[in-house]
Amino acid sequence: IRDSATVFVNGPMGVFEEAATELGTKTVWEALGGTAGYTVVAVEQTVHSVGLDAFRPEPGGRYALVFGNEVEGVCQDVVDASDLSLEIPQAGTKHSLNVSVAVGVVLWHFFCQKRQL
Repeated sequence: IRDSATVFVNGPMGVFEEAATELGTKTVWEALGGTAGYTVVAVEQTVHSVGLDAFRPEPGGRYALVFGNEVEGVCQDVVDASDLSLEIPQAGTKHSLNVSVAVGVVLWHFFCQKRQL
């Protein structure tokens, strides 16, 4: 993991998820955070989140992307400890996406931005 340019971490995946998975998300985040040289990004709507359309990855940057489920999102401990929160802009009244859709949107954005670097 430490040699990867981008690491994807998935949090709780819905109503059938056990609490132990959330602990796993925190454990992976702790392993990657700080000294590991990754920018930890919570894909979550927060007061200080950056819109995906405005986000530009740093050339050579290493990112750990943390996704939550569509009801509860990324656990607050991980959001608080992340380097930044990234929000997928949405129109209308819907404020959540299925995690597989969110991962696809964010990965496509990273792919397009990294390709331009």
